[in-house]
Amino acid sequence: MFNIKKDIPFTPRERQILGKLSTPGKIQDYLDALPINFEPEGDTVLSPRRVMREGRAHCIEGAFLAALALGYHGKPALVMDLVSSRSDLDHVVALFCRKGHWGALSKTNHAVLRYREPVYRSVRELAMSYFHEYFLDDGRKTLRQYSQPFDLFSIKNKSWITSEKNLWHIVDAINSHPHTDILTRSQIALLRLAHKLERQAGKLVEWRKSGKKQKHNL
Repeated sequence: MFNIKKDIPFTPRERQILGKLSTPGKIQDYLDALPINFEPEGDTVLSPRRVMREGRAHCIEGAFLAALALGYHGKPALVMDLVSSRSDLDHVVALFCRKGHWGALSKTNHAVLRYREPVYRSVRELAMSYFHEYFLDDGRKTLRQYSQPFDLFSIKNKSWITSEKNLWHIVDAINSHPHTDILTRSQIALLRLAHKLERQAGKLVEWRKSGKKQKHNL
């Protein structure tokens, strides 16, 4: 039987980091403190090892690290894919469950699509909590599907945890995992644009490409 603490060759520093990430709240705080990975060298899907070493992550990289931290402490290492229309980008979150209710851990550079408290009775409810915040600069709402929970520990080859290579094979596996539509064509046709105030708030970002936090009067 797989034992993450014994079977994965973590470095002392990695064990120290993961050991401290013992609750969803601590994991989310760690994700929030990481600068956004703006991928200056091209598209990446960094492994958890590289995220911890390089100190940067975008959404799917943060979700993989968060799921690993949950698994390190004996919880399911689950992620969920939120799929947008072709005009927008997908988003991936890590899932956790508390007393039968679902929550999400999320890495993003924007004011929305963030952490969700474990108050949702199903993964569909949780996915739908992102619907009205998922829009383009012009206000078009773009969320179209969500995946069933994907267990990262179900992948037989656990080398993804410490890999120096990009994890495109895991992206492919998640994309092939069952997804559920959340809208019909008629519903899509009748969607209202997000309000201009919402669109303005959606332009807020946390991190600059320089690696410094953007200053806001909050």
